[in-house]
Amino acid sequence: MTMLGCMQDWELRVTHLIDYAAREHGPREILTRWADGQVERTNWAGVALEARKLAQAFTKWGLKPGDRVATFAMNHHRHLAAWYGAIGCGGVIHTVNIRLFDEDLIYIMNHAEDRVLMYDAQFQPIIDRLKPHLKTVEHFIVFDSDDSYGALMRDMDGAFDWVMGDERDPCMLCYTSGTTGNPKGVLYQHRSTMLHAMAEIAPSIFDLSCASVLLPIVPMFHAASWGLPFAGAAAGVKFVFSTTNDAPTLHKLMRDEGVTHSAGVPTVWLAMFQHLDATAKAGGDAGLGKLRLVTIGGSAAPRAMIERLMKQGIRVAHAWGMTETSPIGTMGAPTPDWDDLDIEAQIDIVCKQGRVPFGVELRIVDDEDNVLPRDGTSSGRLQIRGPWVVKRYFKAEADAVDAEQWFDTGDVSVIHADGTMQITDRAKDVIKSGGEWISSVELENAAVGCPGVAEAAAIGVKHPKWDERPILLVVRKEGATLSEADVVNYLAGQVVKWWLPDEVLFVDSLPHTGTGKIQKAELRKQYKDYELKALNAA
Repeated sequence: MTMLGCMQDWELRVTHLIDYAAREHGPREILTRWADGQVERTNWAGVALEARKLAQAFTKWGLKPGDRVATFAMNHHRHLAAWYGAIGCGGVIHTVNIRLFDEDLIYIMNHAEDRVLMYDAQFQPIIDRLKPHLKTVEHFIVFDSDDSYGALMRDMDGAFDWVMGDERDPCMLCYTSGTTGNPKGVLYQHRSTMLHAMAEIAPSIFDLSCASVLLPIVPMFHAASWGLPFAGAAAGVKFVFSTTNDAPTLHKLMRDEGVTHSAGVPTVWLAMFQHLDATAKAGGDAGLGKLRLVTIGGSAAPRAMIERLMKQGIRVAHAWGMTETSPIGTMGAPTPDWDDLDIEAQIDIVCKQGRVPFGVELRIVDDEDNVLPRDGTSSGRLQIRGPWVVKRYFKAEADAVDAEQWFDTGDVSVIHADGTMQITDRAKDVIKSGGEWISSVELENAAVGCPGVAEAAAIGVKHPKWDERPILLVVRKEGATLSEADVVNYLAGQVVKWWLPDEVLFVDSLPHTGTGKIQKAELRKQYKDYELKALNAA
């Protein structure tokens, strides 16, 4: 007979998070700034009541455990209530990326078999286009409509007991961007989500407590908003939401609401810096108030961006992860010898993607799947495993991991002796020149540090001798007059000589994915037959 431990069985269910936040941090404010400038204030107790009302309505509509509730919305407290309401009735919250093309949206919602679709009024034209093609959606709710969401709140009293079950039941569905083939669904469990949320509040990850004022710029439809709606409840933070992410709005919210923590992709901060520079030039307040921790993820942050924030006394945490990892895989945090390092050495550390939290493991392997050493120089395919890492995609017939549960991320990286991981590229984005690899990420991040460069992308083009050579596509900052020589001369002091781009092409804009990343695949397709000027001259 197997002997069991003598502790209480307490299933790790996501509803414990909202119950805790409402009970222990009920008055803690949750603010939404709507697109029209109106500010609406509620608190954790209010969000919990709305969530129970939604769960009550979903149950009356006949939703069963495991049924999917889709959202097509920006960041606001009603969207937050929908997460907990859908999960609380035993369902699965499915956050749909509003930036995808119609054909992807139709595929995703039909593949998910969503039964309810909740959306912001601003997206009504998109929903009208999609509606005839959605095969399973029975109920449509407009978040910011008094006749829709408002009526639902009035009709329900919130006297509802959460649907309970096993901690391995599904609770959330997120789809990958679908850069190759159809988007793939990642179905999170209650257990995996709870473990991920508890890991996130640690000082070395998001460093959250009830004193934190958190402005998540990362959308709630992007990789579970990096888990912040769950971690925020676990810590009882004050949330500051905005349905628009323009720099002037975010800057004002940061100052007015005493924001201490923020999280977003690098492009958000590039826009913020331009706004701050313009504000300072006009004699306005270009400070960032009480902001003390900025988490940057989604794609590698340029050194110049990290340096600017750190020199203002703001801690920068560089995050790496993916939809398949819930999404936190690694996070940068101060090292044991941090206070003994000068600012340049500290920036060196932050430029890397950081270390794993307890719960997940990393390794790198070569093309023959041999495990490579953690020596800071050996470069290979990055693999990850742990309790909040995908095992099998939604509705897939085969696992996405090997026999030892390792998931291949598609990233190329090195791991340093202290466990710090450093992404060198996506496997498909590496530029292979003369048998050696050039990191497109490092090249373009160096370029963004050049005065006058707003954004840059490096891709490889065909070369008869070297196989591939890099070209750099650059978007100039407004009013900048820099030339190709200016960029190359700047880069000459930043990267090894053979990494220097053969050409710098100035463009008006670069294509981005629905999550704000530069679409390298689209650029490679656009320039696949590009002939370098030097070759033509020869």
